[in-house]
Amino acid sequence: MQNILVLGAGFVARPLVRYLLEKTDLHLVVADIRVNQAEKLIAGHPRGKAQKLDVNDQQALNAIISEADIVVSLLPWIFHIKVAKTCLELNKHLVTASYVKPEMKALDGEARKRNLLFLNEIGVDPGIDHMAAMKVINDVKNRGGKIISFYSYCGGLPSFQSNNNPFGYKFSWSPVGVMLAALSDGQYLKDGKIVKVPSEQLFQHYWFKDIPDAGTFEAYVNRDALPYIDLYGIPEAQSMYRGTLRNISHCESWDYFKKLGLFNRETQYDFDQLTVRQALAQSVKSSGKNLAKDVAEFLGIPQHSVTIKKLEWLGLFSDRKVPLGQASIFDMFAHLMEKKLVYEEGETDMLVQHHEFIAEYPNGNKEQISATLVDTGIPYGDTSMARTVSLPVAIATRLIAEGKIRLSGVHIPVLPEIYEPVLAELEKMDIKFTERHVWL
Repeated sequence: MQNILVLGAGFVARPLVRYLLEKTDLHLVVADIRVNQAEKLIAGHPRGKAQKLDVNDQQALNAIISEADIVVSLLPWIFHIKVAKTCLELNKHLVTASYVKPEMKALDGEARKRNLLFLNEIGVDPGIDHMAAMKVINDVKNRGGKIISFYSYCGGLPSFQSNNNPFGYKFSWSPVGVMLAALSDGQYLKDGKIVKVPSEQLFQHYWFKDIPDAGTFEAYVNRDALPYIDLYGIPEAQSMYRGTLRNISHCESWDYFKKLGLFNRETQYDFDQLTVRQALAQSVKSSGKNLAKDVAEFLGIPQHSVTIKKLEWLGLFSDRKVPLGQASIFDMFAHLMEKKLVYEEGETDMLVQHHEFIAEYPNGNKEQISATLVDTGIPYGDTSMARTVSLPVAIATRLIAEGKIRLSGVHIPVLPEIYEPVLAELEKMDIKFTERHVWL
């Protein structure tokens, strides 16, 4: 009987826990500093156990990992190296949904020596995107072709029924991570040339993208796409792009939000004394008497523009106070969004993932291939984000426990041994791609 340890009982954990308890005979321990959250996930199942754990307590971490065969970390990525090193020391397999950092990659040699598998990037983005891409890429290679162009898009958004605020966006968790990502640089390959997008131009460099069965969105670059040419084994590619999907008007507004200083983490304000309006007025050097007008002039846009109306709806021009004490305007903006851009009970989210390839064959023929996933959350149940992040982790964990994945070292799911059974199992749960093929 295999023992599985799940570290973290946060917003994506429930589908994973229920899958492992209901579809396997594995024994499960869910550990979190908020033990009541873990208890809710176990829900009294005889093969499940909730345990309180402070991951910063190395002795306690050693003790709980020593009793497991496979460790699943759903903790924030900053804890993964600590967990991985402990797994290495105690000879335990590890599964995470997070990106492989250089510190994790550095453990590859020792993990191989110990015949341990550290499987990362097995969520949705990264994760399902890798697996769906490799399925198409390897099919093209098996037919004698090569990939010369690959554009990949992904977005977590409110479903059509729940898209009911002027931002066209809602958070299932703290917005800080999304805001920090908005400060990133990006780059991609287009027709053999590298296109660099500095942070300050991130939301200026976008285009409209029609996604089958989903609609029209804005797409902007998602960090650095160039490493994926090697990761996916497509050295002939002349174009390689990874983009984030958002609803129309997102990019223009967020570009103005950045210019307005709402992403400034340096300047501190005393929010025990200042209202939201006063803090924003100081930021744009306004008297505050007609702040909407002053903000519009600061940005060089009409006072009736959609960005000004979004700021007003969010409460940036209000005289309310926020319970932040000494904090930055970044913190204030995150707080306001966290309070208003939320899913109400019964509302649903939507996960859209879309890949576009151009393949070339020895006879000179070219083929356009697309693969599209549109998944909606369950009303009063699991979000699409939680399902698409945690179910691939759960399935991979089961496959490792059953001895059906026998790799060692640090891996991401780009090998058929991993992605074929995971995609097949996801399809049974109606998480599946629709492929379209057109000869050019």
